[in-house]
Amino acid sequence: MSTTEAAKPRVAAIEGWFTLADPPHLIGTKCADCGTYFFPREDGWCRRPGCGSTDLQEVELSRTGKVWSYTDAQYQPPTPFVPATEEFQPFAQAAVELAEEQLIVMGQVAEGFGVDDLTTGQPVELVVESLFEDDEAVHLVWKWRPLVEGND
Repeated sequence: MSTTEAAKPRVAAIEGWFTLADPPHLIGTKCADCGTYFFPREDGWCRRPGCGSTDLQEVELSRTGKVWSYTDAQYQPPTPFVPATEEFQPFAQAAVELAEEQLIVMGQVAEGFGVDDLTTGQPVELVVESLFEDDEAVHLVWKWRPLVEGND
């Protein structure tokens, strides 16, 4: 972490979607009637066909899962994406099946890892890293870090 990052507040880039705790968690909801999980959270009613319950409970989702699919983002996403550097740098993205919920959640892959470091079925864990920095704060986002020997 740079000294500028240490001096600035660290805030979630998307409020209410994940915790900044150590360890971090994605925040979702679970239908009390049918057990279906949602991410991002669902506050209205259960979207599972045939259910429609409004009894949805906020839950912290699994921190680990397995890579279901992955790709390399070679083109800068549209607004509201904010590149970390002036010139866009490609990054890896992974669709991860959460361990307990069997829910697929897309996210960037942690710094230092690219598509050459990923395989389908590979275990990963949730981490929180900087997405971008502005004058007021360091804006954080969840990412998936491959569990390789030395970080699991």
